[in-house]
Amino acid sequence: MDQVNTASRMPAESISSFIADSLVKVGLPTSDAGKVAELMTEADLTGADAHGVFRLPMYVKRLQRGGCNPRPDIRVEKTAAATALVDGDNGMGHLVVARAADTAIEMAREAGVAWVGTRRSNHAGAAGVYAAMTLPHDMVGIYGVVASANHMPVWGGVELLLGTNPVAVAIPAGEEAPIVLDIATSVVSYGTIKSHKLQNKPLPEGWMVNAKDGTPLTDPARSAEGLLLPIGGYKGSGLSLILGLLAGPLNRAAFGRDVFDFNANDTDPCNTGQFIIALDIKRFAPVAQFKADMDRHLKDLRASKPLPGQTIRLPGQERRSRRADRARNGVPMPRELIAQLDAFAAELGVKPLGRR
Repeated sequence: MDQVNTASRMPAESISSFIADSLVKVGLPTSDAGKVAELMTEADLTGADAHGVFRLPMYVKRLQRGGCNPRPDIRVEKTAAATALVDGDNGMGHLVVARAADTAIEMAREAGVAWVGTRRSNHAGAAGVYAAMTLPHDMVGIYGVVASANHMPVWGGVELLLGTNPVAVAIPAGEEAPIVLDIATSVVSYGTIKSHKLQNKPLPEGWMVNAKDGTPLTDPARSAEGLLLPIGGYKGSGLSLILGLLAGPLNRAAFGRDVFDFNANDTDPCNTGQFIIALDIKRFAPVAQFKADMDRHLKDLRASKPLPGQTIRLPGQERRSRRADRARNGVPMPRELIAQLDAFAAELGVKPLGRR
């Protein structure tokens, strides 16, 4: 269960309806608003707290000011038996990537594997939500994206030319929780920095350094002066670069100096690029056998001897238990976020979250 100091837990249904009503208010068709709300709420349910309802005010602002198209004509161009490119027409990234994932799953049923890229997309929230869309189809999902702002330099540099560029991988299992790895290539996502700033919580050392002298930056109010650090030093920087190139230039989407901070620019199209790969397990092994092998290995890993004072953690294990807890007991939300969303609801003219 979440160990978070919160004012209250909000039911998932309340969060979803609040998101949907807000998006309809600024021009999204009801069905599209419902789909985006579903995907954003899934981020909150699975613990990606910086990518769910937390992001709603910023999304609404971009829709209001023309930075994002509320009624896109999303088009899929199948370029070969196992490849496709989705043109998002500057629509909500959640809609664009969901279409890409559905396309990849459909094509992988026929070809065994599919790689689908996106262009003219937008920020789509939690990467793991999309990789995990393959799981009910007994497929492996792999997702990568060019982040919607540059917060890292290339290794050894100081100019902000790389993003947090997340990667997510989802692998089915049987009785065990599926493996769902969802990580930024920076030590922490920038959404988490924004959440700390909202709550006035100090940043741990090792997350950011001052751009001028490289000293640790721990004051969230000064985060604009800092650089996010990559995971694993130069290895994380290299991974960010590779993911950015595969999601950006390969899809004729933004990368490097072409990327601007969507938090600071509400009016211009981002041309965000993403990619998703779907891999049909039965093309390699019988699904039941694969899942049994997964369960055996995962149980073995969980039962392995931990370091003193440590517990064994597998990517996806806490995700499943957290989702079950939050679906049953509600999503924990910081007081500061609830206050911000209440003020947002008043400005937009929708029913506040706490009264749903």
